[in-house]
Amino acid sequence: MSNLSEISTVNVGMLIRKPVAEVFEAFVNPEITTKFWFTKSNGRLEKGKQIRWDWEMYGVSAELDVKEIEQNKRILIQFDDDTNVEWLFTPRESEGTFIEIKNYGFKGNSSEIVNQVIDSTGGYTIVLCGLKAFLEHNVVLNLVADKFPDANV
Repeated sequence: MSNLSEISTVNVGMLIRKPVAEVFEAFVNPEITTKFWFTKSNGRLEKGKQIRWDWEMYGVSAELDVKEIEQNKRILIQFDDDTNVEWLFTPRESEGTFIEIKNYGFKGNSSEIVNQVIDSTGGYTIVLCGLKAFLEHNVVLNLVADKFPDANV
């Protein structure tokens, strides 16, 4: 288990029945992202920018560096805990976009890494479900806010 941090990568995906440009925009534009994930951001994702995301219902925030942006193809960010998140956008003929989210770079002992991978897998799955409901059906499900209703501040 000594190499656990090197091989522990979260990988979740979902088909979103919308064009790739619309799905990509949902992650770089905080006016859209706040409908299904965080509640506040200090800016749009652009390569080289430092961004802050807030989850006001929990009183927490995260700082991130935008490492790479490939329009309608890929986003790579690094959070302030040194974990990386990569979004891959693959257009599907007449079916929309397959989006894949990878999260890696977890640190800690084996138990801590396993718990981070489990939490991240569940978290990004919820984000994709919320994205799908919002983009395909214009429904805001409040999944992130309702995940821990007793933690609201």
